[in-house]
Amino acid sequence: MTDIPEPAIRPATEADLPAIVAMLADDPLGATRESPEDLTPYRTALERLSGDPNQHVVVAVRAGRVVGTLQLTIVPGLSRKGATRAVIEGVRVHADERGSGLGTRFIEWAIEKSRAENCTLVQLTSDVTRTDAHRFYERLGFTASHVGFKLQL
Repeated sequence: MTDIPEPAIRPATEADLPAIVAMLADDPLGATRESPEDLTPYRTALERLSGDPNQHVVVAVRAGRVVGTLQLTIVPGLSRKGATRAVIEGVRVHADERGSGLGTRFIEWAIEKSRAENCTLVQLTSDVTRTDAHRFYERLGFTASHVGFKLQL
């Protein structure tokens, strides 16, 4: 029996972008909105995000290969008595890694980081069609407590 090494979670770099964008595009929703053939807008976005201390774009690396990504945004606020909240976005786990526990480890990392940033709430949105993801988040203690709205600009 081979031991699978624990993934390292670290800040994303420009060199990680091809793997990150491939994961973002590797599902029916992402396939319609991502462009893995042109990394220019992703480089610009990563540069902007990397310069903001409230943004944490990270990757999971196992055996030298990027196998997951997520973005954690820290949002100071006035509501809830001036509470700071965290928003988890863009969670992706490589198809080969699904079911390995990596998604759970990733969300645990995000929750731990949120606590370290003195957040009182962690929130995320998930497309209404991603029912497997909804079950996953509910197993981790998240509740579907709100209805989300978006306006395409």
